[in-house]
This record gives sequence, C-alpha cells and structure tokens, in this order.
Amino acid sequence: MSERILLNEREVDLALHRLTHQLIENHGDFSNSILIGLQPRGIRLTERLSEMLKKAGVDQVRSGSLDITFFRDDFRRRDEPISANKTNIPFVVENQNVIFIDDVLFTGRSVRAALDAINSFGRPSKVELLVLVDRRLSRHLPIQPNYIGRIVDSVASERVVVNWKEENGSDNVELLSEVR
Repeated sequence: MSERILLNEREVDLALHRLTHQLIENHGDFSNSILIGLQPRGIRLTERLSEMLKKAGVDQVRSGSLDITFFRDDFRRRDEPISANKTNIPFVVENQNVIFIDDVLFTGRSVRAALDAINSFGRPSKVELLVLVDRRLSRHLPIQPNYIGRIVDSVASERVVVNWKEENGSDNVELLSEVR
C-alpha cells in the first residue's frame, strides 16, 4: 500500500479557515442555519467548523449529527451485521438552512441517504453540502458540494483518508493506493 499526503496540517488549516469564512459570507449570523455532521466521519469536521465559527464571532452556531446507516441503499448487502451511530439533532429543522458536513464526497450515496434521513426531523428550507475533499471523478449520483476544501482526482481503487490530530496526532489528508 502506498500513501501520498494530499493536504498537510497547514493546508488543512487553510482550507478550514476558508470554509469558515465562506459559511459566514453565505449564512451571516447563522440564526436560520444549522450544521449537521454525517456520522461517523463528518462529526470531527463539524466540531472544528463550529469552533472556528464561534471564534470568528458567530454566536448562534447550532450543530448536530445525523446517522444515515439505515437510510443507505447498501446496508442490507453486507455480510456482517451493522451497528447504527447516534443522531443528535436537538433543534427544529423545519424551515432552516441545513448544511450537511462530511469529510469526503465520493459516490454521493451517503448524501442521498442523509437527504432521506433529515426528512424525519422536518422539512428544511434549503440543504447545502460542505466537504473537506471532493473526489469528483467517482460520482454515482448527480450530487455536488456547495463548499469544498480540496478537489482530488482519484480512481475508484484509491482511498482518501482524513486524519485529525485529536485522533491520529496530526491533521492531514492521505491518498492510499494498492501497490501492484
């Protein structure tokens, strides 16, 4: 397995700051906007962005997490039993601007599942998508992010892995490839 660093710690920090300012530019004081991290990998990114928005002067940042496990179209195709993650949406979603947050956008199936799952909590007035990495060449569904940290052109056999210093000691994004 070979690995290549796509974003180092400094580049991750720059991308997060840029995304934070884009969110402020489009959502102002966040009085009608909500950040929702897609379980499991969008949670750390949501926490980071929430902290950065607060440091930038946004007082009303509401964030939560959404489990999409049983809304996925492939959850019955696995041999091993799957376990759900926790959904935490302690606010009304009805008529709010919802920003889904995930680390990597690949096929688009997770986002489709999130669109189905969020309807259980009300009807948002608008839904946007923020991703740290957009793997634009492997989309199965016509889903495009509104906010992108970095676009990465990779083939389906490669994996993009986002590492966070809270979990792995360093912020970075790696591209993993099978060595043949």
